[in-house]
Formats: sequence, structure tokens, C-alpha cells
Amino acid sequence: MAQNIYHPSYFGPVDQYVSLHDEDQIILEKQDHYQKQTYRTRQYIYGANGPLLLNIPIKHRKDVIARQFYKDIKIENNFKWQQLHWRSIQTAYRTSPFFEFYEDDFVDLFEKPVESLYDFNIRCTEVVLEALGLSTELNFTESYEKSYENDDQIDDQRDLIVSKRKAFFDLKKYNQVFQDKYGYHENLSILDLLFNLGPSAQTYLFEVASQ
Repeated sequence: MAQNIYHPSYFGPVDQYVSLHDEDQIILEKQDHYQKQTYRTRQYIYGANGPLLLNIPIKHRKDVIARQFYKDIKIENNFKWQQLHWRSIQTAYRTSPFFEFYEDDFVDLFEKPVESLYDFNIRCTEVVLEALGLSTELNFTESYEKSYENDDQIDDQRDLIVSKRKAFFDLKKYNQVFQDKYGYHENLSILDLLFNLGPSAQTYLFEVASQ
């Protein structure tokens, strides 16, 4: 049976978890070059004024001529991004049905200093999987392959890391905190699904995938 391969993301959008929710194990790309403006460093939550971009600042090395590997990217911590991001998440979801239910699971990610973007995103993935009740085993690539088109053992889902795209699935609507004011917004961060649906989020993922 083919295994799905993904790029680790900053929590990741809803459709990424629709794709992987029923997988016993997945592969995470570890040998690729870093690319800007992807879900590697960004997530979209539903803020009080509509969709809100949270972006992790990274260090830009002037001494590196060639492109950097994703696994070598360091986070710029001179900017208190963790404090800002967590405050934004609290403001956006403190009135959601299940924020308090998951708050302790996620707050630790924003209180302990982090340096490696890749390692931080792996931790984000682990926390989300645990919150969803998924016991998915994480494996990692040892070399980079541009395409798996001719490999029937690998199902390439790495395009899910692209942020400026349409959802890969026909996502069902669910109740969002500020929906009455600004309408429904699909394929936001998986946090939006978790804080609004709670334990039912796993059922939601299954139903979307089964359509």
C-alpha cells in the first residue's frame, strides 16, 4: 500500500488532515529546499476581523549563496512572534466551544523558545495528531526526489504545502466563531476546525474524505 508524503507545516490547513487522517503512517519530506510563502511558515486563522495570517519570521543568511535546506532554516526570535501568535489565537478562539479543552495542549508550543523551523513544525504536527486522536507514525525521507510519479509506493501530497491555492477537497461547512459577521471561510488552519468542533473534528475529516 502506498504511503503519503507531505511537507511539515505550521499546523497545516484542514485539507492536509483530510488527506492524512486515516493513514497509519506517513512520510515527511526532510531533504527539500526551503521555499517562501508556504504553509511552512504561515497559517490562517479566523480573527475578529476575518481571516488572519500568522507568519513565523526566519533568519536570512547573507553568507549562503545557494538555497538553504528546509531542515537548516532558523527562526528569528528577536521578534516576539510566539507571544504575538498565541495572543492572536487566544483572541480569535477564546469564545469557541473547545478552545479551553485544547488550550493546554498548544500553549507549550508558544512558551518555550524554538530555533529550528523544521523541528518546530514537526512538534506542531505531533500535537495536532494527538489532539485529533490519531496515532499516525511519522517517517522521514533520506534523500530528495523531485517526483514520485513512477513510484507506486509513494503518494505525493507535497503540493498541500502551497498556501495560495484552492482546497484539495470539497470541504463541508462547519460553524465558525465569527461566521455571522464575516461569513464562512474554508480551509483555514486545522486549529480552526479543532477549536470549533472539538472531538468531532476527526469525524468531519472522515466524512469529507468519504465524499
